[in-house]
Amino acid sequence: MGGPWMDVDDLILVSVDDHVVEPPNVFEGRLPAKYVDLAPKFATLDDGTDAWLYEGQVLGNVALNAVAGRPAEEYGMEPTSFDQLRPGCYDIDERVKDMDANGVLGSLCFPSFPQFCGQLFARTDDKDVALAMVQAYNDWHIDEWCGTHPGRFIPCPIPAIWDPEIAAAEVRRTAAKGAHAVTFSENPSKLGWPSIHSDHWDPFWRACEEEQVTVCMHIGSSSALVITSADAPIDVLISLTPINIVQAAADLIWSPVFRKFPNIKVALSEGGIGWIPYFLERIDYQYQKQHAWTGQDFGDRLPSQVFNDHVITCFIDDQFGLANTDFLNMDNVTWECDYPHSDSTWPTAPEQLWKSIGGLPDEQINKVTYLNAMEHFSYDPFSSIPKDQATVRALRARAAGHDVSIKAQSKGPVKAHATLASDLGKISEGDR
Repeated sequence: MGGPWMDVDDLILVSVDDHVVEPPNVFEGRLPAKYVDLAPKFATLDDGTDAWLYEGQVLGNVALNAVAGRPAEEYGMEPTSFDQLRPGCYDIDERVKDMDANGVLGSLCFPSFPQFCGQLFARTDDKDVALAMVQAYNDWHIDEWCGTHPGRFIPCPIPAIWDPEIAAAEVRRTAAKGAHAVTFSENPSKLGWPSIHSDHWDPFWRACEEEQVTVCMHIGSSSALVITSADAPIDVLISLTPINIVQAAADLIWSPVFRKFPNIKVALSEGGIGWIPYFLERIDYQYQKQHAWTGQDFGDRLPSQVFNDHVITCFIDDQFGLANTDFLNMDNVTWECDYPHSDSTWPTAPEQLWKSIGGLPDEQINKVTYLNAMEHFSYDPFSSIPKDQATVRALRARAAGHDVSIKAQSKGPVKAHATLASDLGKISEGDR
């Protein structure tokens, strides 16, 4: 059981999966003069919605990605404007206030409009322009979004994913700026590039290994959503999306990546942990029964041991997983808040997490809530924030009076849920 001193207010919480809705100034002052006019432009459209304009594309905000503070009946996929969003979605000072009110010390934030692994810029024909946009975005993310409040954020740049050598160079450049995470696709073959079973990505993997950069594969980062049928309700997609990360897990285990790069770390972001015990049982059973003819060779080890050495697992709310800690590598389990997405537990994350984690030994609680994140992402918040000021209790005391009430924001009806799966399928195809 948890130690006699620990209760929910004693938790130190570091979320390894949150999201930023990029503000209009991302590219200002961050590009060479010859590229300034080519940068994405923030605009308010005739219908009042806000969007980014880039190379003839109109990239609207998606409400499901930024619903913190809104009533659940307003969740949907319609484009929205900044005045409908909670300021913490896009304003770094307001984000920190929302973190304080939620008792969250640290946060790793994934991108929004460039897509999870920079697919938007990878589609740019002129790759010199593409690289300039990736670097400008990463500089904004590291220097401004993560740098404004020291100790509060874990930088996670986007990759120059169209070329593994260029991607490797950008990993090294951003690592020198303090970034020890990078986003990547859960299945790059879905995006039209070689799979992780090839040696195509070796320069990228090598750079990540040498620079101690953890590769974050977020659900949905293949731009391929789990659409079972055009008339399936949205509930089918939402139910299957986290569990779908099992495909990336299987790809990783049976690929040569972990054997070629023995110190690489990969995080399965927002994938949950409840499915892992059976997955580990299955890959070991399969290996022992089948490897003589499939050709797989882990030497004197089992696939489950390799998984436990290399894969960081990430969950938002997973009572089943936390009830089966004997079957998990607790040195690699990390917690997520998912602010401001619809799955987020903000602003009552500590209380919700405590229901699942409160019965664990204090050592395991601390690993899951902050120590593992510090280890795997080279994150040291206590060099900026005293540890006794990093607890749920202390952070919420700082946020006294900050409004976290639920407020209706919608200017119109939300699209009927019955049609969302079909629309999302079209979005997925268009985003590749």
